[in-house]
Amino acid sequence: MKVSQRAQAVPPSATIAVTSRAKEMKAQGKDVLGFAAGEPDFDTPDFIKEAAIQALKQGQTKYTPAAGTPALRKAIAEKLKKENNLDYTFEQIVANLGAKHSVYMAMQAVIDPGDEVLLPTPYWVSYPEMTQLAGGKPVILETTAQGGYKITPEQLKSAITDKTTLLVLNSPNNPGGFCYSPDELRALADVLVGTQVTVLSDEIYERLVYGQTKFLSFAAISQDAYNRTLTVNGLSKSFSMTGWRLGYTAGPLEVIKAMSRMQDHMTQNPVTFTQPAAIAALQDTTGAVETMRVEFEKRGRFMADKLNAIEGVHCIEPQGAFYCFPDVSAHYGRAIGGVTLTGSMDFAAALLEQALVAVVPGEPFGSPKNVRLSFACSMEQIEKGIARIQKWLT
Repeated sequence: MKVSQRAQAVPPSATIAVTSRAKEMKAQGKDVLGFAAGEPDFDTPDFIKEAAIQALKQGQTKYTPAAGTPALRKAIAEKLKKENNLDYTFEQIVANLGAKHSVYMAMQAVIDPGDEVLLPTPYWVSYPEMTQLAGGKPVILETTAQGGYKITPEQLKSAITDKTTLLVLNSPNNPGGFCYSPDELRALADVLVGTQVTVLSDEIYERLVYGQTKFLSFAAISQDAYNRTLTVNGLSKSFSMTGWRLGYTAGPLEVIKAMSRMQDHMTQNPVTFTQPAAIAALQDTTGAVETMRVEFEKRGRFMADKLNAIEGVHCIEPQGAFYCFPDVSAHYGRAIGGVTLTGSMDFAAALLEQALVAVVPGEPFGSPKNVRLSFACSMEQIEKGIARIQKWLT
């Protein structure tokens, strides 16, 4: 059967590929320690589950409006006003099937064939593929560890052309674990004044920030930023609801309406009985997220310290999300266990097969010097896994 060129051009996700291989090895009885999965290891809080159960019992199993129920979108609008200082009507919000779906639909709504999309490295693995599926051209903006893996205003200004349609910002960042400061975001916003560039601000990790890090929604910077920003968020990471698939996009009405029209033809509404559960999560007063955040902060600091104690490994302490993103390139060119490490792909593959530790190579994130480790796992697993990496490298 014929497979379209579009489908053939899409590579498998690097994170899913590593996770699948690790699961395969575990099924064979091998003691694999996984640091690849991008989801919290905590269970979804019970009060959220109960809201879904009650919705099912009340018969909430039929279609809703494609963009989500007005009640859900109003709850999202209230959250954005209270927590992010963003004023949206519920009509300016569309609920999607996870924030990944939100990003994909937003790109489909604003990108035309040949449009340029600015992607600072390290970028989430799916951004370039989504861009190309929409007919756009990814324009990669390289960053360095010395600069905290962040683009500068000068770099952004020099990258903008008359074909630039979209800038994708992800802060706190997956895979980098860094977060742009409010002043850094304001400086980038100043560069965009007077341009036609839309900003897609992926804020899925907003509640998971550490130390003195201050989170700021890009759209809250100024009226100009508000007018040009599509704010993407969801419940997967903060509330440990990865499998529930509930994300949302807020922004200018004409784009949100376009996303809703496309969603009507592609998926219809988000799962009906997850929507009351999402409302319960957005209105949470239990402190469940803070409990998880505190534990993640502790683990992230511990993992970074352990990684930095390994010769030839350099890791910035995570400011947000639940990832460490160490530079391991000092070990490239070495032969370990009969495998010559030419880059992050070789590094991750050999580490998994020889030391039974699963990490994600940085190459699919646009950062071939690095690998990504998730600390959404126990302290015991972190200590044991890093010890294996150190032994393998030395």
